[in-house]
Amino acid sequence: MYSAKTGFPRPSRQQQIPGSWYKLMKTIPIISKASALVLGLLSLNLSAAEKPNIVLIMLDDMGYSDLGCYGGEIETPNIDALAKNGVKFSQFYNAGRCCPTRASMLTGLYPHRSGVGHMANRDYGFKGYKGELRPEAATIAESMKVAGYDTWMAGKWHLSINWSQDGSKHNWPLQRGFDKFYGTLIAAGSQWNPITLTEGNKSIFPVPAKEDYYYTEALSSKAIKWMSEQKKDKPFFLYMAYAAPHWPLHARQEVIDLYKNRYLGGYDQLRAKRLARLQASGLISKSIEGSARNPKVIAWKDEKHKEWQASRMAAYAAMIDQVDRGVGELVAQLEIDGELDNTIILVLSDNGGSALEHPKGLIGSTGAPWTVMRYVPILTRDKRAVISGDVVGLEPGPEDTYGGYGTGWANLSNAPFRMFKKFSHEGGVATPLVVHWPAKLKNKGAIVHDAAHVIDFLPTFLDAAGAKPLAEVNGKQAMKLDGTSLLPLLLENQPLQQRVIGFEHAGNRALRYENWKIVAENGGAWELYDLSKDRTERHDLSKDSPEKFNEMLGRYKKWATDNWVVDWPKVSALLMGKQAGTVVLPDKNNPLRRNQKEVDESVILINEARAKRELPLMKDLSK
Repeated sequence: MYSAKTGFPRPSRQQQIPGSWYKLMKTIPIISKASALVLGLLSLNLSAAEKPNIVLIMLDDMGYSDLGCYGGEIETPNIDALAKNGVKFSQFYNAGRCCPTRASMLTGLYPHRSGVGHMANRDYGFKGYKGELRPEAATIAESMKVAGYDTWMAGKWHLSINWSQDGSKHNWPLQRGFDKFYGTLIAAGSQWNPITLTEGNKSIFPVPAKEDYYYTEALSSKAIKWMSEQKKDKPFFLYMAYAAPHWPLHARQEVIDLYKNRYLGGYDQLRAKRLARLQASGLISKSIEGSARNPKVIAWKDEKHKEWQASRMAAYAAMIDQVDRGVGELVAQLEIDGELDNTIILVLSDNGGSALEHPKGLIGSTGAPWTVMRYVPILTRDKRAVISGDVVGLEPGPEDTYGGYGTGWANLSNAPFRMFKKFSHEGGVATPLVVHWPAKLKNKGAIVHDAAHVIDFLPTFLDAAGAKPLAEVNGKQAMKLDGTSLLPLLLENQPLQQRVIGFEHAGNRALRYENWKIVAENGGAWELYDLSKDRTERHDLSKDSPEKFNEMLGRYKKWATDNWVVDWPKVSALLMGKQAGTVVLPDKNNPLRRNQKEVDESVILINEARAKRELPLMKDLSK
């Protein structure tokens, strides 16, 4: 871990995980067919010793091709090693945005049926849009606890309307099945001093100014402590919900420096290189074309601020690098404890890379400073002004910055696909998934091409534990799970039954059935794609294949009805306060919003800090 005295020098990656395990990883060839996985199914009534531990690791806003094992140039050797000794999914899906994915993943239900059809911020008055988990939607933690597991969570929750110590905690982690919780309750915050930092049910925010604190490292350290203290006669479920690489881009400077020159060549050439590596690995067919550069992104050769732009991606890469270091430490602890062999480890992202920009330090086109949102700090722990927003010339990473990496780099993160976080095109909903389980997965390194979804995790974990879905939870009849167990696929090579996989978020919507996908942006026309030939959604067949188009549209309408989806205009009409495009300002009574006096004072402090660095003032930029 990082030491204030010695820093965080980049160790040999062999030193981050046990040497014997690392050497094994290096000798295993990559196999590109799921048919190499053959093993009998687990039986019911497993003893505690037979039940596998489960470690579910989720990154935040990471794109499909960021990991090294998915074609990226970011150094992730620990996750890559898990992939070599496990399996990778080429067509795994999330729900396209933070809290809908988390709700869906933790309950085995589509987001709307779980209660989180939009965001966890308020009750919209519709059955599928409660803004938090329904009591009858049993969580993984509630289910695994009944199956005899200890249940822990470290990281970002983002599934409760209330995050105040004074309000109801009925949908906080401890109240939804977790025995231990260390993390944050809302969507975003500083890595150096994360707002709503909580242990159990108690707030521990702010972090003391003298403490050498970094959120990603703290999460890994807490989980390692829990594992080292665990009784060996009881299995555990650990949910690691890292808040990286979600903006703000915060990382140790010595790690950022490792990537300082890596991105000076720009995103255009790197998108092509990532596609080539994906094709060479077998994750993407060699016949598939890469998507075109997003029309909102200028060609790199025309970019006027190349060094600054490269510094943004360097900070983003460093955040993923630091998560990977934590994963290596978790794996090392599992091997020290003799638990690695019978532990299922899964690594994925909650959605695609985010194209959100705050170029003027403002929230979209609202004209309001970003500091109107309480999760954006005004001061660092040592009382320096935080310059929030994507400011040309201000390199992200330190505690006194608060920005993102922008549309061009998000287009790289999601390569080879189109679109971004919150959209239902592949760039928004396709995620890497690495599954590692030495005791059960034979002939390692396989690529699984079956389409699956985060709703499948809970049924899979129950199956692995020899348990059944809960019949009752929180005094109510538990909802029937939407997902299916992946164990027959993983352990016996039984193909998944063909089924629809549906998506809807903020009016962006899609449905996949077999290799066909119908998809539309909010307010846009439906498009139709044959993903077996066009995974990157370049060639719309809606006009060429009218019968298939009508069939798929009918399937989507049925899925939407069955899953309590409401037409987006009816929901958006109830959004809090002023709406500007997809950016919403909370109303003045919302605890997420600062009062006007605080906001005005923040602008004065930010402008003073900008002036010292010879950066444009906010009042000039907002004209």
